[in-house]
Amino acid sequence: MNRHSIMDLASPDVKDLVARSAIAVIPMGSTEQHGPHLPNGTDTFVAELIAMDVARELDALYVPFGPYGVTPIHADHPGTISLRRGTFEALLLDILEELTNMGIKTFVFVNWHEGNIPSMDAVAYSVQKRLGINIVSAQACYVAQRIYKDLGGELTHGGGIETLGVLAYDPDLVKVDRVTEPSRPVGAEELDEMRRSKEVYGFVTNVSELAHDGWYGNPHWAKTDLVKDFSMKVTAEIVVLVNGARRARAIAQNRK
Repeated sequence: MNRHSIMDLASPDVKDLVARSAIAVIPMGSTEQHGPHLPNGTDTFVAELIAMDVARELDALYVPFGPYGVTPIHADHPGTISLRRGTFEALLLDILEELTNMGIKTFVFVNWHEGNIPSMDAVAYSVQKRLGINIVSAQACYVAQRIYKDLGGELTHGGGIETLGVLAYDPDLVKVDRVTEPSRPVGAEELDEMRRSKEVYGFVTNVSELAHDGWYGNPHWAKTDLVKDFSMKVTAEIVVLVNGARRARAIAQNRK
């Protein structure tokens, strides 16, 4: 039993937890192809793994969002199910409104899929003031990228860091033996850097632009000795950053 999950708790226990912390943690991922070696649920599994630990650390209510995200760029590959932005945003809005009515004051989004970010941000901007809540968005994939960069970890689609995350979730789902060597299509890294730039960027509308088989990177980088504390490391960083964001928000509100 997960003692922080709304799904596992009885109604009176949810009431007690909300009264105690008034924080909800919501994971967001995607169901999409991740090459021949990782499950289609990679982004959702890793987001849920980390979000459960974040909820425990914050003594918060863990609220699953669902397995699907906004991922049209993977639509040509079997195993991918993409939501329309309107569907994703409507679902998220309904969840926020219901939880706000229960007494939740602070929401922490824990996301592992970049395609969700525009919709997450749009909903947060539209409802934070209207509902009188505080929303903090944690891009767990970028936190992991920073943590493991100096160790050679790369946040590529189906690469080392994503393989590490799935190994931490359930090693039986990883089939690295299907990959004989790292996938490094010419221009893939440059295209990835271009679309993720914070200054000037373009758009990838089909993952096959990065690699014809829909993934690239080096899943062999994910070694066993890195698995055991993967979620703990990412969670610890997220909790520090979330608490910092909440303090900054409180300072701003106290100035009013």
